[in-house]
Amino acid sequence: MKYNKMMRERVRFVEHQSRILLLLDFSQCSAEEVLQLIGDAEKIIRVQPPRSLLTLTDVTGTRYNLDVTQAMKDFTHANKPHIRAAAVVGIDGLKKIVYEAVMRFSERNVPVFPDIETAKDWLVAQ
Repeated sequence: MKYNKMMRERVRFVEHQSRILLLLDFSQCSAEEVLQLIGDAEKIIRVQPPRSLLTLTDVTGTRYNLDVTQAMKDFTHANKPHIRAAAVVGIDGLKKIVYEAVMRFSERNVPVFPDIETAKDWLVAQ
């Protein structure tokens, strides 16, 4: 997928209850698209102050392969200093195995929520 407006819309700041969250919308993406979006997200996250971001990652229907799994591990680990709190939605089936591997490697504990609104509500309470 070429970098275009749709890609920019998938990694963006959103407001919820007067708080700003960084939405990482990987939903329904192919492995190639996920890798591109990780690159977009890195550019935004790594310039933010330490422990300043509230991030919400949606992986509903996302396709994974070994490259995506490794990229997610590296991405999640490298972003740790910038994240105040993070939440994820869309973890089901085999994605649970990938999620657990990413959490172990990154030494983070990102809670899984059943839907985006519940995750947003939890994030703004942090």
